Amino acid sequence: MLNVQKITLIGGGNMADAIIQGVLKGEPDIGICVAEINPKRRDELTAKFPGVQVMSDPAEAAGWGEVIILAVKPQQAAGVLDQLETAVTEDKLVISIMAGIPSSMIEANLAAGCRVVRAMPNTPALIGAGATAVCAGRKASQDDLDLAVALFSLTGSAVVVEEKQMDAVTGLSGSGPGYVFTFIEALADAGVKNGLTRDVAARLAAQTVAGAARMVLETGEHPALLREKVTSPGGTTIAGLHALEQGCFRGVVMNAVEVACNRSKELAGK
Repeated sequence: MLNVQKITLIGGGNMADAIIQGVLKGEPDIGICVAEINPKRRDELTAKFPGVQVMSDPAEAAGWGEVIILAVKPQQAAGVLDQLETAVTEDKLVISIMAGIPSSMIEANLAAGCRVVRAMPNTPALIGAGATAVCAGRKASQDDLDLAVALFSLTGSAVVVEEKQMDAVTGLSGSGPGYVFTFIEALADAGVKNGLTRDVAARLAAQTVAGAARMVLETGEHPALLREKVTSPGGTTIAGLHALEQGCFRGVVMNAVEVACNRSKELAGK
């Protein structure tokens, strides 16, 4: 249970949408306010969430909320923090989902003693299947961290990490859905190439990935052990795995995560 009455989101994009859905479903008595500069998007949010306050002024919205969630692009961080400097007092908790922006930068641009928690969710939060990592800033308490975990658990699962690990989280789970969508598309294309219809191939590919992921989560077994169970000597799976190894599949995936991790560091000027 979230021990707050009012939550404000600065930015009304996809992740804000996911958080609103999670809170409305799991904690419907909590008041929600969104500050969004785009008039068209404000209209969309008002139509989709009639019980949510939607406004254009970030400072006004921040002054209303007890918890302030910064859900804007990292490139907008400096401008948004300038707007919020006087509105965010030290009695409020700030949760940032801005990729790459360290808690120290947020603390330095808001009231002295401001409590900051960073979070990195991902887009499956839109269907309640997100993966989020959270970490505490210098002034955040254990209660603040617990609240952030409880909040993002409403959109899927949440774990606690150290702030120095957040760039790795960004590269892995933050950007990870993009890699998985590409893999699903490739599986489906292969099915079409070998005679399946597009709709059947796409359905089989998506369910295969979903089922394999559930097996990892629900059995607790290492992926390598699960792979062994489906790999018969001289069979079809080992032939396919051999082709993946020839194409440096695992190395390519690891490189993708590393490049995204490095980009997260670049956004923070590290």
